[in-house]
Amino acid sequence: MQKPSIPKGTRDFGPVEMTRRTYIFDTIREVFRLHGFLPLETPAMENLSTLTGKYGEEGDRLLFRIQNSGEQADKPAEKGLRYDLTVPFARYVVQHQSEIVFPFRRYQIQPVWRADRPQKGRYREFYQCDVDVIGSRSLLNEAELVQMVASVFSRLGIRVTLKLNNRKLLAGIAEVIGHADRMTDITVAIDKLDKIGAQAVAAELIERGITPQAVERLQPILALSGTTAEKLAALRGILASSATGLAGIEEMESIFAYVHALGVELDVELDLSLARGLNYYTGAIFEVKAKDWEIGSICGGGRYDDLTGIFGMPDTSGVGISFGADRIYDVMLGLGLFPSEGSMSTRVMFVNFGGAEELFALRQLAVLRQAGIAAEIYPESAKIKKQMEYAGRRGIPFVAMAGSDEIAAGKITLKDMRTGEQRMVTTEEMATQACVIPNT
Repeated sequence: MQKPSIPKGTRDFGPVEMTRRTYIFDTIREVFRLHGFLPLETPAMENLSTLTGKYGEEGDRLLFRIQNSGEQADKPAEKGLRYDLTVPFARYVVQHQSEIVFPFRRYQIQPVWRADRPQKGRYREFYQCDVDVIGSRSLLNEAELVQMVASVFSRLGIRVTLKLNNRKLLAGIAEVIGHADRMTDITVAIDKLDKIGAQAVAAELIERGITPQAVERLQPILALSGTTAEKLAALRGILASSATGLAGIEEMESIFAYVHALGVELDVELDLSLARGLNYYTGAIFEVKAKDWEIGSICGGGRYDDLTGIFGMPDTSGVGISFGADRIYDVMLGLGLFPSEGSMSTRVMFVNFGGAEELFALRQLAVLRQAGIAAEIYPESAKIKKQMEYAGRRGIPFVAMAGSDEIAAGKITLKDMRTGEQRMVTTEEMATQACVIPNT
């Protein structure tokens, strides 16, 4: 008999894991909602013509292509699983432009697929939580995204650093080192700086056709140190001959000024090695890393000026970020940041004594649920020990027992499974007294 298994790079999520994931999704969704964003979903599969050519050579290689079946089985693949949520979003905007009010603020929480080599923190199927504004070039949108990053990770309890750069700065750097036409090669290589180091990046740049002299000029630029203001001031001199580079400096100065004005409490820094290899980025780019857990970026995004133009709707600028739910999950699990399971699932379990006691318990159960308290009853009138063991293994913090004496008194014996303390209470007291059933 074949042993059951799942494909590499995918994971099962049982009730405990799903409860934790739902906590992440709910936290992120609430921040999105508070900033005025609207929900959207798109199909798991898209036409390959929608997906290919949007992510660069490396991205195209990682697309999951869906084989044709039936009468079309002998034809080349025409569809693929979505690689991210941004390109399908751009396709949706163009397809539904007559129905949309611009600027369009949307959020999307769905899985994506990449034919990548599975490793720590890298999966073939994973969830992204995207938020985008399209139809506005205002840099205030970038600052609001920074504010949302601060809010989400503050609520989740994760200490993070947000790194900012600008593709215009990178284009200006490519110009001044003499390789304006090789920006893609340069960005793909320097985006790996944190992973493989400066020496390996230099070797890859030369392998990609960048001259040793240009690589030598590039290295001190990437190594600029000091405050954000000091780095931008230094870049003004370095990029003086590049109009594109100077435009990037002005954009970054505006974004940092907005972030300061909003009073964002977050570690935000300019990182000139940040490139984000996706081809569609044209302006500011973002990347977020956890300070206390090594896993790579857990959130990223940027400005794209003409992604919809590919689908026939030119000059419609957008900006967005994506929270990587699976990596966020791994960070929170590793740091012990999730609330206890008991606070996120069933709070009270009624012991089932059968007969009249069972019917009494069902009526009290309805009162608790009406009050918004998650409660359940053991489905069979099994031995008390078995029912208590079930509640203990589930992490249910309170067990309610109603026998003939309790029914006569119109009360319930409530047992705190954590302390062993028992007391007689009415159902209304359980439902109204926060001290009986605390949130955490």
